[in-house]
This record gives sequence, C-alpha cells and structure tokens, in this order.
Amino acid sequence: MGISSALTESATPSDARAAFKDSLGVGLAFLPLGLAFGALVTRSDLPWWWAGLSAALIFGGSFEFLLIGLVTSAAPLAAIALSAFMVNVRHAFYALSFPLHRVNGRLGKAYSTYVLCDEAYALTTDEQARSWPSRRILWLQLLLHLYWTGGSTAGALLGPLVPDSVTGLDFALTALFTVLALDAVRNVRGDLPTPALALLSALAARLLFPDQMLLAAFALFTAGLLARRLSTRGKPSHA
Repeated sequence: MGISSALTESATPSDARAAFKDSLGVGLAFLPLGLAFGALVTRSDLPWWWAGLSAALIFGGSFEFLLIGLVTSAAPLAAIALSAFMVNVRHAFYALSFPLHRVNGRLGKAYSTYVLCDEAYALTTDEQARSWPSRRILWLQLLLHLYWTGGSTAGALLGPLVPDSVTGLDFALTALFTVLALDAVRNVRGDLPTPALALLSALAARLLFPDQMLLAAFALFTAGLLARRLSTRGKPSHA
C-alpha cells in the first residue's frame, strides 16, 4: 500500500481537516525557522535548491543547521555520519511510545518512521491523540514535512531580501517546545513525578554532560522511569 493509498483509502475529509488543525500551531513555528534556515543556506554560498532538498530528504531541523557548517568546511563523511547519529539518536527513545502500530500499511509505517520528528511525537503521544486513526497520523506528519520543506525553500528564495537586522527567528522553536511541554504537563493528570523526573534529568545532564546534554538527559530519564517501574511492580494499586 502506497503513501497516497494510506492517506485516501476510506478517508473522510474530517481526517485531513483535523490533522491540519492539529498541525497548524507547529506550522506557524516551522515557517519562521524554515525561513531562517533557507536564508542561512544561501548566505553560506550554497545553491538555493540545497535548502529544499535538505528539508525534504533529511527532515532533521537541528542537524540540518549543523550540516551547513559541516558541508561548507568540507568535513569528512565519517564526521558528518557521527554528528547525524549523535543529534538524532533521541529518535530511538521515541520509538518506545510512538503509535506506529496504529499506522496502516508497510509504506505507511516506513514513511511515518522516516518523517518522525519531535513535534509529531509530542502531538501523537498526547492523551487526546490515543484514538487517532492511521490516516490522521499520516496526514499530520505529511503536513509537518511540507511546512518545513516549504518554509526552507521560501527562505532560500527570499533570503537576500531578509535584512541582517531581523532577530528572534530562532526563538520560534523554543517557544513551540515550551507550549508543547506545558500541554504535556496538563495532560498527566496528577502524575507530577514524571515531569519532575524529566526536569531533574535535564538539569543533571546539563551539569554532568554539557557536551552531550540531550542524549544524557534521555538516558537518565529512561533509567529513572525503569527504576520507578521496578520499584512499584507488585505493589497493590489504590482505586
């Protein structure tokens, strides 16, 4: 089953419309960040089409910014591969709870895995998203993919028109993750130890492993969750 078939088979307009509403907030953040990325590509003396091609094929925002410097400095392929692994290894943790089992078809699952990003993970693992069907998940991921690719291409084409005095575009993603984090905290419904553990893991990683903070924070958080699970196993639950 192809991607288009997975999106259209027995689909109703409400699936695409609902996915568009779900993705709109993220899209509004992707646009300025994509514009900034595209403009940076052209200002780094790379061809304008490099921005759109990178966004469509790599689709890894933070690594794509890093890749510009690696490419312009003619870094060896081994260094680029290692950098890609270190930046994107967090996706291995996402696989533990991302609802891939609800995505239909082999190609649908392959595409969903390929375009998995932080924002798609945050939106699809929300408590309200647990009943989302395959088509809604795929539409959401496709729209996020298009937002980033379109914004990056537009930024490359319009880059020369963006004045150097414009600042704050890079804060859009920080603001987006802040909103997603607040939504996640509201949805835990009294499970305060989980966000507290996440915060402590981030602080510990920042202090102990500042050069590999993201990977260390994920590892500490996972270890903490496993330890809490083992410590509570077998204990009677209270209604």
